Amino acid sequence: MSKVVNVNFRMDAELKKSMEKVCSDMGLSLTTAFTVFAKKVSREKRIPFELSADPFYSESNIQHLEKVVAGINDGTAKLIEHDIIEVD
Repeated sequence: MSKVVNVNFRMDAELKKSMEKVCSDMGLSLTTAFTVFAKKVSREKRIPFELSADPFYSESNIQHLEKVVAGINDGTAKLIEHDIIEVD
């Protein structure tokens, strides 16, 4: 068996807590999850998922959503019923 080493890095405390919960729900420890990730990166020589910016989380959309929520909270929003949009 190869020598085991410790790897240390910094992460936001809430992100760590959230990831620990997700890993626990899957029956994994944080160490196991990172080991799986490291093995996959090593084997495939790439990050094993697509990295892209989700426009939903853009600053302009967040500001828009905050204005909508504020309008709902203060009663000035005009809510309009519409048909359900089917997505394939």
